[in-house]
Parts: sequence; structure tokens; C-alpha cells
Amino acid sequence: MHNPQHLPAVKAHLLLAGLTVLPCFVHVPYSVSIVLHAALTVYVGAWRSLRGEDGGPTESMTNSDAMRFPLVGSCVLFGLFLCFKFLPKELVNLLLAGYITIIGAVVVVGAVLPFAERLFSPKQRDRVLRFGTLPRIPFLVKEPTPLELSLPEAVLGVPALAIGAWYFATKNWLANNVLGLALSIVGVEAMSLGSMQTAGILLIGLFFYDIFWVFCTPVMVSVAKNFEAPIKLLFPRSSLRAAAAAGEKAQFAMLGLGDIVLPGLFVALCLRFDAERKFRSTYFQTVFWAYCGGVGTTIFVMNFFKAAQPALLYIVPCTLGAVAAHAALRGELKAVYEWQEAERPAAAADGADGAAGSGSGSKKKE
Repeated sequence: MHNPQHLPAVKAHLLLAGLTVLPCFVHVPYSVSIVLHAALTVYVGAWRSLRGEDGGPTESMTNSDAMRFPLVGSCVLFGLFLCFKFLPKELVNLLLAGYITIIGAVVVVGAVLPFAERLFSPKQRDRVLRFGTLPRIPFLVKEPTPLELSLPEAVLGVPALAIGAWYFATKNWLANNVLGLALSIVGVEAMSLGSMQTAGILLIGLFFYDIFWVFCTPVMVSVAKNFEAPIKLLFPRSSLRAAAAAGEKAQFAMLGLGDIVLPGLFVALCLRFDAERKFRSTYFQTVFWAYCGGVGTTIFVMNFFKAAQPALLYIVPCTLGAVAAHAALRGELKAVYEWQEAERPAAAADGADGAAGSGSGSKKKE
């Protein structure tokens, strides 16, 4: 079980939760809301990646995975475009939104679990409830798997499924954002890019991927507008109360989860790099503020040209460039470029906002 005493970025969790529901009460300029949501989500996910009984992320990407990712992503994106073009939009959204909503509801449990476990005694936390066996499902479940949940997971499962049902039935923006934020936080927490080289390969590939599909084709924008699933965050463009009083439908700006999770993995990697050095370096601060600058630049250009922008066009140069410049100034460019994580990073963060943890394993490529 997670140790609540080492739960990182507690203040950031609370700020993100408050910011998410704030538009229900007062209007927040969507440009400000986008930047704050993206920054806090990446910050929370990065610090969470330092903890856990397994010592950090459980899934790692290789260089070959990073090279294939933009190609696979392109195939999936174009496939969705064709589905929306030639199949009933309602049917496509029903199937895909239902699948993603169920995953999102499950992920909500993982996102809230470290907090909720504090409410249970050690004996209750260790209690395992068995709900039968999941049958083999092609492409989803490879072999029959026992369905077992701890007592806190089972209790949290009820409101999590309720949020999923709420979104699926109403497509409400707040339910969408709860699911989307949970997916983003757990995604940054659970995945690792493995090495700085892999991070560079992935982000550079996605830089060209985003440019091509947004500027050279209508595919990306078309899919984003038609795909009704919690794969993006929604931000009210005007006061929700004013729109409701006028009997008008609220308009929303959007930010894709990929623009949070994928660069967020690099930010988290830099944090674990600092943790391996017992925080004697500050690459995390550099890349985090560079990410904020990249998101802010995206919003500025979008508003200036009144057109959708590929966020990674601005985020990737900001983050990679900032880390490279930082390393060059410290005379560590080669060391940073060659650094990679061990299979099981082992770092712990004490406190919410930057206390040093124990070192994570690292090794150099031979």
C-alpha cells in the first residue's frame, strides 16, 4: 500500500481539485485555466512517480518503442478519422467512449486511493475482496484473471463508476475533466520513458507528428471535435452561470491529454534524474517552467491567429531546449544525454514540494 506520509505534492493535488470545480462558481479565463490545469497535472504526476511500493513507474519505453509511437499514433488517428467519416458518428462514440469511460473510472480509483487509504485501518487496507474471475477477452484480457480488490479500492469503485456513468449519460464537462485528469495523472505516474535518449526520440517524433496532422491535414482537428470521450480537458470560454441564465449552450476550449501526458513523462523523468542525484541538480525546475512556457505560448499563438495549434510544436522545443541549455551550462550535456533509469527506479519524496528522496537507480548505456 502507498504510505500517505510520503504522498508528494499534496498542495498541488488540492489546488488542482479546487481549480477543476471553480468554474461552477466563478468564471476563470480559459487561457489561464488551461495553463494552470496542465502545469498542476504534470507537477502532481511527476511527484507521484517518485513513490510507490515498486519504487516508481512500472512500465518503461525503449528507443524502438519511441520510434514507433508516432507511426502507431498516426495509424490510430487516421483510423478514427475514417471511422467518423464513413460510419455513424453516434455508433463510433458509443463504443469508444464507453470503453475509455470504463478505463477512466478505474483510473479514478488509482488517483484517489493514496488519500482514501488514510481513512482505513491497516487491517482494512490489507483485506482483499474477491469478485470472481474475468474471462478471456480478445485484445483486452489475455487469460482468465481473478478479480480481486482491496477494501479501499472496492469502496472507491462505487463513486468512480458513478462518475463514469454520469459522463457517459450526460457528457458533462466536469465529469469529463475528472476522468481526463485522473487518466493524465496516473499516466505520468505509471509510465517511464526509460532514458533521456528515449525521451528525445519520442518528443522529436511527436513534434513532427503534431505539426503534420494539425497543419497539413484536417484529421487531428476533425477527430478532436467529433470524438466525445474523456481524451481532452474542456474549459468554459465564458461564465457557465451567464450562459445558463441566457438559455445558451456553453462553449468550451480544449486541451488534448497527449499534450499533458507525453511531455509530462519527460518532466517526471527529469525529476527522477534530480532525485538520483539527491536533488543536487535542478533539471526538474528548468523543464517544468519550460513546459509551462510552452503551453502558454500555444495559447497565445492560438488566440492571436484564432486557429487550432499543435501544442507540441511549442512544448517540445521549450522542454528539450531548456534541458539541453541547462546541461550545457553545467558541463553535463554528455552525462544527461546518456543517463537512463534502472528497470525499477527507487526514489522517495518526503513532503509535498521538493524534499529530497532516496536515490533512484541509474546506469549508463554501454
